Amino acid sequence: MIIREAVEADRAAVWTMLEPVFRAGDTYAIDPDIPRDAALDYWFGSERHVLVAEDAGEVLGTYYMVRNQKGGGSHVCNCGYVTAAAAQGRGVARAMLAHSLDMAPRLGFRAMQYNFVVSTNTRAVATWQRAGFEVVGRLPGAFLHPDQGYVDALVMYRML
Repeated sequence: MIIREAVEADRAAVWTMLEPVFRAGDTYAIDPDIPRDAALDYWFGSERHVLVAEDAGEVLGTYYMVRNQKGGGSHVCNCGYVTAAAAQGRGVARAMLAHSLDMAPRLGFRAMQYNFVVSTNTRAVATWQRAGFEVVGRLPGAFLHPDQGYVDALVMYRML
């Protein structure tokens, strides 16, 4: 598996991964009805470093990295990760996480923060915790889960 900068030609593959995740509405605070172009504009937003994980030419995952805040908070980055449904359980998310943790200091970041981790996304929470992230905040009932109703969102943080 290689992880590389995303290019224009990757947009269709990225949409193929984003669409079911965004439509499900259970892990990202994104309108489940977001149109394709708006979703891609969000993912490939200005100042974001967008990468893809691929194996044998097949895109298996994507992530972005962006500074979390401007000014005095610009040394902390934020990332979003999505793995293709067919590639789940193959270590793609862990590989993208490891890549992001390696890349962030090279871009001048001193910490990484996930602003809004849906608490019911237990697989992601466990992955981030194994990588040294701590839950530093809990937002009670901040996310309306489509099946479970109002659930907590977590703020997770790690120094690099």
